[in-house]
Amino acid sequence: MSVREAAVVDPTRISTPAGQSIAVLRIATGLLFLWAFADKAFGWGYATPSAKAWLSGGSPTEGFLSGVHSGPFAETLRGWAGAWWADWLFMAGLLGIGVALVLGIGLRIAAVTGTLMMLLMWVAEWPPARFTDTGEATRSTNPLIEYHLIYALVLIVLAAVYAGHTWGLGHRWAQIAGDKRWLL
Repeated sequence: MSVREAAVVDPTRISTPAGQSIAVLRIATGLLFLWAFADKAFGWGYATPSAKAWLSGGSPTEGFLSGVHSGPFAETLRGWAGAWWADWLFMAGLLGIGVALVLGIGLRIAAVTGTLMMLLMWVAEWPPARFTDTGEATRSTNPLIEYHLIYALVLIVLAAVYAGHTWGLGHRWAQIAGDKRWLL
């Protein structure tokens, strides 16, 4: 190997401790999405009581979106609350993003769809508002950076550093995807 070849760094490889740390972050974030899916689907009594489980006829979007009372899109988002298409898209997103992260496959798609989901949830909470449409305090702790944006950034970083290559199926998935880089 020449000096010039040795100087070229493979962008898909990071140090072992960094790769393992990122893998832990990837799996933990995936489990976060999968837990949200499972609790809303089965009503395990954490965020969703069993009577309001999706599989018992409840709506995973109704409670959150019907409580949107601040921001320029509040009325639109309240109109989406409980809509069948919103429920299906939300649940498919939670499940798909969670599975992709845990397995380490399709991280670019998971990053794009997860970022879109997190941005929509940020818009629904509208952290810049100090007060709701009814004059109550929103309890926003930061007008710009809040947890939905942090989750979106984590998803983007996980895709950017090929996080699925450590303790995941990222290498195998890359072979299957071939030149379709958007599938990575």
